[in-house]
Amino acid sequence: MLEEWRDSPVVVTGGAGFFGREVVNVVREAGCEEVFVPRSAEYDLTRETDVDRMYREVRPGLVIHLAARVGGIGANQANPGSFFYANLLMGAHMVEYARKYGAGKFVGVGTVCSYPKFAPTPFREDSIWDGYPEETNAPYGLAKKMVLVQIQSYRRQYGMRGIYLIPVNLYGPGDNFDLQTSHVIPALIRKCEEARSSGADHVDLWGTGSPTREFLYVEDAARGVVLAADRYEGDEPVNLGTGSEVPIRGLAETIARLTGFEGELRWDSSRPDGQPRRRLDVSRAKERFGFEARMPLEEGIRRTIDWYRKQCGAEAKGT
Repeated sequence: MLEEWRDSPVVVTGGAGFFGREVVNVVREAGCEEVFVPRSAEYDLTRETDVDRMYREVRPGLVIHLAARVGGIGANQANPGSFFYANLLMGAHMVEYARKYGAGKFVGVGTVCSYPKFAPTPFREDSIWDGYPEETNAPYGLAKKMVLVQIQSYRRQYGMRGIYLIPVNLYGPGDNFDLQTSHVIPALIRKCEEARSSGADHVDLWGTGSPTREFLYVEDAARGVVLAADRYEGDEPVNLGTGSEVPIRGLAETIARLTGFEGELRWDSSRPDGQPRRRLDVSRAKERFGFEARMPLEEGIRRTIDWYRKQCGAEAKGT
């Protein structure tokens, strides 16, 4: 893969993060030796001058834009304005300066939060404009969706080679386990692990447990992004997922079983559930660039639990 880009720099924004590290690994495995990851201390992507300087210094052939201000339901509720502003500016600057500096191809990575709250299930890419997103994460989802608008507009006006991908909820080793900002799988793993270790008889969980979610293992997602960068040239957005959904209640029971927590799962229905259902139609990704997810959910969760336990052990030893 990526033979076209092996002799030019590849920029991966967000490449030091959970998802980005895996994308960088796959890009390097494809033979691209010059991979540049802009760090926020040196390049604040919300600042136009920093983005201009980054493109001027690096002159990338391929740009994969993953960087985002993001979190779970609680973080989205607490930061709707800052999440909207930061993600809007990062996307606008990154696409505009890719055009100005003649980057060969731009890969915009969006979010399943962009879909309408009551989109028909499974979510098809053609329904992305058929309603307003779920309120708790709408500002973030709409800001990321503007990258799609910009890419399509620049393709029409300037002939820019840009594509847009919509990954479903990601999980896996290296995820964010901070309970204030994490997503559901790492939050459940941490709560169950800490309850098991402390001997607690219950854990408190948000919502009713009735919504469904689809989850994509981070290594599968990274492979999908790089496959698309290599093989896809269309202007239509493309979902990345597994095509399978699981109720949050069932997910919590699975994580409790895999962690060995035998206490009660207490659901707080005063807390928001978020979008009622999430499941993607993943046929376009298979048809356009041959992507299919490989990791079974339970095995992926098991690997994530193992990583978290090793990380906790290393922290306890001070290493």
